[in-house]
Amino acid sequence: MNQRFVPFAIAASVFLLDRITKSIVKAHFSMWDTRLVIPNFFNIVHTENPGIAFGLLTDAPGWWRDALLIGFSSAVLIGIATLLLKSGVSGLQGAMMRTALGLVLGGASGNLYDRIMSRTVTDFLEFHAGQSYFFPAFNVADSAIFCGASLLLLDMWRSRETKSQTALDS
Repeated sequence: MNQRFVPFAIAASVFLLDRITKSIVKAHFSMWDTRLVIPNFFNIVHTENPGIAFGLLTDAPGWWRDALLIGFSSAVLIGIATLLLKSGVSGLQGAMMRTALGLVLGGASGNLYDRIMSRTVTDFLEFHAGQSYFFPAFNVADSAIFCGASLLLLDMWRSRETKSQTALDS
């Protein structure tokens, strides 16, 4: 496979896994239905989030929120796809950068699909720290976006360190 298309294969895989997991949750869990997986650590819970991460913008007017979130997600998708198509393999820093962009592209497309089709995003992974503290529910697409963004930061940090070391060696 041409290396230029690897990020798109990663994005397609993330999108497919996201669609499958959300479909399973919607088919087998009622709204707010919770299944204990690991006591005081991990649950599967069916929630529908009209806002963004951590429920931000949930209370914003529906038409305004939807336009903003669909527009922003679309801009991110177009920007990443354009970057990947125009720069090819040589224009990007390497495999880590291409993987990161593929993860973000796949995650953003998964959540955008939900938002366009149902005006909410299905979340279902819920982690706890004991009985009192929990991390808000999220999904496969959110995980891919987080991992991709983390890889982008790591790649930028590594390339900065490499440039600094090269400057010191000169």
